[in-house]
Amino acid sequence: MAKRPDKDAALQEPELRIASSSDDAHTISLRGDWTTLGLGRRVLRFNRELVRFATHPRVEWDLCKVGKLDHTGALLLWRVWGRSFPERLSIPSALKRHFARLPGGEATGPLRSQQQSLLLQPVVRLGQGFLGSLEQLREMIGLIGRLLLDLLDLVRHPERWPGREISAQIYRAGAQAMGILALVGFLIGVVLSYLCGEQLRRFGAEMYVVDLLGIAGVRELGPLLAAILVAGRSGSSITAQLGVMRLNEELDALTTIGVPYTQRLILSKVIALAVSQPLVGLWTSAIALLGGMIAAHFSLGVGYYYFLDGVPRVVPIANYFIGLGKGVVFGVIIAVVACHFGLRVKPNTESLGAGTTSSVVVAISSVLVADAVFAVLFQHVGM
Repeated sequence: MAKRPDKDAALQEPELRIASSSDDAHTISLRGDWTTLGLGRRVLRFNRELVRFATHPRVEWDLCKVGKLDHTGALLLWRVWGRSFPERLSIPSALKRHFARLPGGEATGPLRSQQQSLLLQPVVRLGQGFLGSLEQLREMIGLIGRLLLDLLDLVRHPERWPGREISAQIYRAGAQAMGILALVGFLIGVVLSYLCGEQLRRFGAEMYVVDLLGIAGVRELGPLLAAILVAGRSGSSITAQLGVMRLNEELDALTTIGVPYTQRLILSKVIALAVSQPLVGLWTSAIALLGGMIAAHFSLGVGYYYFLDGVPRVVPIANYFIGLGKGVVFGVIIAVVACHFGLRVKPNTESLGAGTTSSVVVAISSVLVADAVFAVLFQHVGM
């Protein structure tokens, strides 16, 4: 009967040969099987011998005669090399894969190749950021398409409308934000009135402060200030809420029981902000005009009656509709961006914080871009 071959019989003893030349150069050749079984108790001895030559400036490493190499042997050499490949290294491509799983082992070239990779890192990061932005844009477009399908389904089945969710979100994003919006709007109105009044005083045109405050407050300041504050206040709250639900797997539970969370959670928030944002924009504009009126009275002597009577005359009605339209668009943008980043939260707390921060930054940036588009499209309307 044939005898089963012994697995240890084919084991090649690991060898370490060091050749020195007359010009103080050394060649370290490794032979045999540098594996856990092959090294055994020789690890400490080989480590001491290799460390003595590791820092030498003229050392050439030859691994072409190595029969087998596993994680133990690769880790031993990697630590001796200082966790980077030496400049003079001869290694078969089949052995490189053992170093790829070690920290920094992805780089397989010499020092010059590593320097080139460092120079290309900004270009690589720029490309990765651009591709990541395209991927997020694709996901956001998919989310918008899903919301449109959900809205069509609600139109066909009115009994499914999430009325309570919409009213609750309107209360949180609109009614509860009126205090901070009033404070900021009032202060901005005061500051703008003082700055504009000081410039108009030089030309004896103090009365035109009503025109500037009226058009700027109704058309720009009110909708934009309200959008920025709501993005930082309610947008971050929406992202954190959806992110926590993602962490607790509540969204998966809703899907399992047959409840479409995009219709119940996301669409309700989009509708609520689209309804509440124009209203809080008008509220902010009114308080900004109130602050500007009080400041204009004390700094320029403009009467309250003149101010209140002049605003309807100098501000065309088209500016009010533009402000309302901006509010609707800004509300939809804030809600979609906040929900998008909330759904992208990964199962860890660090991702939740990063997603909330990114949500606020992207929402405010998108609002500013949309406001610039409105300014270009309607530059001859209401002026």
